[in-house]
Amino acid sequence: ATQSKVIIEIIRKQIGFRGLLMTDDLSMKALNGTLEEKVVKSLNAGCDLILHCNGEMPEMIEIANTCSSISADKENLLEDVLSKRKTGSSIDIQMLINEYHTIIKNVN
Repeated sequence: ATQSKVIIEIIRKQIGFRGLLMTDDLSMKALNGTLEEKVVKSLNAGCDLILHCNGEMPEMIEIANTCSSISADKENLLEDVLSKRKTGSSIDIQMLINEYHTIIKNVN
């Protein structure tokens, strides 16, 4: 779906999704071509954001150099999404650590 204009069109026109569309992780090796080709095909298909998860800085630089600036309307959508993020943390880290150890103990 990342590089399918048909699927992107269904999402946008038939379903009516007006938000930002993000690619699958382009570093997963699920798509053919060079990293630059994957980025270009994904953007041309209609994706707004490129997802790259492995953290390889040379690849991240290549992606940034391949992408054009985001349009003003997409930037507004992104700012809207970011403004709705929760700040701070209400997560009890120690509770999660204890839960993790309990799960691991039960698995072994």
